[in-house]
Amino acid sequence: MILIVDDNAQNIFSLQQLLELHKFRVDSAPSGQEALKKILQNEYSLIILDVQMPDMDGFEVAEAISGYSKSKDIPIIFLSAINTHKKYITKGYGSGGVDYVTKPFDPDILLLKVKTFYKLSEQHRKLNEMDKILRAEIEVRKKVESDLHDRVEELKSTLESIPQMAFNTDETGKIEFVNERWADYSADRKNFPETEGITISQCIEEAIRSKNQFKQEVRIKPFGSNEFRYHLLYITPVKKDSGFLKWVGILTDIHEQKMASEVLEQKVQHRTQLLKETNKRLEDSNNELQQFAFVASHDLQEPLRKIQVFSAMVRDGATPDKPEFKIYLNKISAAAERMRKMITDLLDFARPPELDVFQRANLNNIIEEVLSDLEVKVKALNASIEVGKLADLDMVPGQMKQLFQNLILNSLKFTRPDTAPEIKITGEFIDSNSFTAPAGDTGAYYRISVCDNGIGFDEIYAERIFEIFQRLNQKDAFEGSGIGLSIVKKIIDRHHGQIRATGKRGEGACFTCIFPVTHVKP
Repeated sequence: MILIVDDNAQNIFSLQQLLELHKFRVDSAPSGQEALKKILQNEYSLIILDVQMPDMDGFEVAEAISGYSKSKDIPIIFLSAINTHKKYITKGYGSGGVDYVTKPFDPDILLLKVKTFYKLSEQHRKLNEMDKILRAEIEVRKKVESDLHDRVEELKSTLESIPQMAFNTDETGKIEFVNERWADYSADRKNFPETEGITISQCIEEAIRSKNQFKQEVRIKPFGSNEFRYHLLYITPVKKDSGFLKWVGILTDIHEQKMASEVLEQKVQHRTQLLKETNKRLEDSNNELQQFAFVASHDLQEPLRKIQVFSAMVRDGATPDKPEFKIYLNKISAAAERMRKMITDLLDFARPPELDVFQRANLNNIIEEVLSDLEVKVKALNASIEVGKLADLDMVPGQMKQLFQNLILNSLKFTRPDTAPEIKITGEFIDSNSFTAPAGDTGAYYRISVCDNGIGFDEIYAERIFEIFQRLNQKDAFEGSGIGLSIVKKIIDRHHGQIRATGKRGEGACFTCIFPVTHVKP
């Protein structure tokens, strides 16, 4: 922008029109004092200053302008119609002007001078701005170099303080610094220690290719020794912006740990071999158990059947004069039946779980089959069995049938004298696998209760009754093999559920089972 300073408004108007016609931005001031105020507030590229003004002439204004640091470089063209003598022209140049034009003047000549000095002023201003930018850039670079130098010195100090052998290289992998531990492995601070197998140089090359931290076990030989020791090498990049400045390497002695690890690995291999041999013996033992199970299920039960058949034949043919024969034969037959039942229960208890096949089935149908098999015993005891409406679950139907058969037989077996057995079976959906969870219309689990009015039990034995061959009563008072509830517990476990027994002596017992509605194979 150009500032015109003149006390004559007509001169300002004509000159302003000329300059604006040629696309210059123009400002004006009617006095020297006003001009100085504007110079402090605005940026000007050229000042056209009238010499003859009241209060403060053009020379005084020019000297004041050159005294301001902000405006001292602004070119000034003096314009005068009265002070045309050589001494005034000389004084104008001495006051800081770059040209002195007398009136009347040629507009074209004045315009050329304005364009020239305006262009020179703009170039000077841009050069000053560029100079400021360059000076600021130089200061920034100096600070960055100082910071980098400080960081390098700090890195060197850190590497010297650590107990491991450490070094740093430039971005190409050339060694720049090594700490004091380096002398334990190399006589030359510019070369890497002697290695066996993978070299440190190869590791650095791999790190440079990957442009990331690199880790590798290496074997290096201490200076003056014949033994290569295991070390763990970490190579870490030192980055600035997107470029790599240095690589820092740390070598940690892991020889003792490595030796201990190899010994441990040998022991693990030895233990693994022992386990394999043990597993082989277990497998052979399992095969033998399977063969035993086959013999027990077929060969051992065949003599029992014959004992039962011939005992019945002899008992039916016993004469009245020998009534004690019938009593003895009844005892033989009962003992054989108990032995057959025990063998059958043991075989079921030992059945491998991988043979289980789950399918969706209805609990009411399962219980109906059980009650059909127990019809004679139920009638003989005049028992009352109430079964509610039960749900469909994922189950192994044969095992579930065995579960309810054992629970119902348990209730039919442990009855109070002169009291007809009463058994109630109910079921309800629950959201969680908890005995205290509230019932709902749907849920992920199903809770079943089998309750009776029998002899009950003391709840301090609630867990013991599920152990195999455990009986809370004398075997002469109540029949049974002592493994029925153990089989129930095992079936519950195979269905990923849980069971709880509650009761009170002389008031009956209640068995509560929880099953997942949908089977998920573990």
